[in-house]
Amino acid sequence: MNGERLGPYQLLSRLGAGGFGEVHLALDSEGRTVAVKVLHPHVAADGGALARLAREVETMRRVGGPHVAEVLDASLEGARPYLVTRYVQGRPLSAVPVPVADLRSLATGLADALLAVHEAGVVHRDLKPANVMMTEGDPVVIDFGIASALDSLSVTASGAVVGTPGYLAPEVLEGGVVGPEADVFSFGATLAYAATGRHPYGQGPPSAVAYRAVHHEPDLEGVPGWLEPLLRECLATDPAARPTAARICARLGVDATPPARRLSRFSMGTARREESDVHHLSTREWQPGRGPKAESAELSRARHRERVRRRWLIGSGLFMSLLAAAAQEPLPEVALFLLAAFTLAVVADAGVALATRGPFRKSRIIADFTGVAGTLGISLALSAFFSTPVLALFAGTALVVGIVFVLSA
Repeated sequence: MNGERLGPYQLLSRLGAGGFGEVHLALDSEGRTVAVKVLHPHVAADGGALARLAREVETMRRVGGPHVAEVLDASLEGARPYLVTRYVQGRPLSAVPVPVADLRSLATGLADALLAVHEAGVVHRDLKPANVMMTEGDPVVIDFGIASALDSLSVTASGAVVGTPGYLAPEVLEGGVVGPEADVFSFGATLAYAATGRHPYGQGPPSAVAYRAVHHEPDLEGVPGWLEPLLRECLATDPAARPTAARICARLGVDATPPARRLSRFSMGTARREESDVHHLSTREWQPGRGPKAESAELSRARHRERVRRRWLIGSGLFMSLLAAAAQEPLPEVALFLLAAFTLAVVADAGVALATRGPFRKSRIIADFTGVAGTLGISLALSAFFSTPVLALFAGTALVVGIVFVLSA
C-alpha cells in the first residue's frame, strides 16, 4: 500500500496497526505530513464499525489545541474508508525513559490537553502513557478511538469495559456513569507513572490491577512534593472529590483561556464544523490554503537533498584536508593531487548547479566554493601545526568513523 494514493493523500510508510486499521505516514496535496488511518477490509464492511468511526470523527473534530492530535479529514466512502489526523512525530510516554526529566512540562502539557478535551464537551476515556506522544519534550494526546462525547455515553458494547486497568477510573471499572472526572483520574495515573516509573496500581492480571484501583491507595512514592497533593486528589475514588481540568490548570499555572482561542495551525479548519451523518463524512473542512502556505513535496525533497549534500561536502572536505596535510611532507605531489581532485569535483558540482537552475542553486554554488577554500585553508593549517604521524593517525581514525557512519546510515 505504501507509495499508493488514497484520495488526495500519498501513503509513504506504515506507522502501526490496531484493531480497526493501519496507520500510515502520508503527504497531503500540499506536501504536508499527516497520519492516515485506513480501516481493515473486514472492518470496513461492518456497518457498526463505520458508525464507531463516525463517532470517533465527530468526537475528535470538537477538540483542538497544540497538545492534542486533531482530526483533519475523513472519508467513509469507497472500498477503503480512512481517517486523517495531525502527524505527531515522537515516542509514546510508555516507551521513553522514566521517571521523566522535565515532569513539569509534561504535567502542564497534559493539563492543557485535558482542558481542551473537556471544553469541547468530550471525554477521552483512554488516557494512558501509550496514548501520550512525546515530541521534542512536549506531550500530545492521541487516539480518541474510544472517546465518547458527553451527550453520547451509551455507545459502548453492553457490559464492556474498554481501556487499560490501572488508568481507568473506579466508576468506569464498576460500570457507573462516565464523565470528565474519569479523565482526571487517568491524568493522575499517567503523571504518577511518569514521575515514578511505576504503574500507580502495580502490575499483574487486569482483574487484580482493577481491584487495587477501586479499593487501594495509589503508589505515589517518589512523586515530587509540588505534584503529589494534586495527584492524590486526581486519584480519589469518589469522582466528586477530583478537581476539574480548569482547576488542575490553575494549580499548575497553565493558561486557562478557552482552547478554541488557542488552536494550533493544524486545527484552524476544524473549528468550523458541520453536522453530518455517517454517509457524508467525505469532508474537506480542513483547508490548509487558508493558513500559512506549506512548501510542496518536491521542494521539501529538494531541501532535504541539499542538506545531505552539504553534510557530505563538509565531511569529505575535512577528510581530504587531513589526507593532504598528512602527505604534505613525505609526498607533496600526492597532497597536491588530492587537493586538486577535490577542487575539480566540487567545481564540477557547482557547474551542475548552475546548469540545472534548481531552487537552491545560488546557495549550492556558494557552499561549493566555500568548501574548496575551507579545505585548502584547513590543510595548510594542519600541516603547519601537526606532525605527519599525528595527521596520519587522525586520517585513519576519520576513515574508520566515516565507514561506520555510512554502514549504519
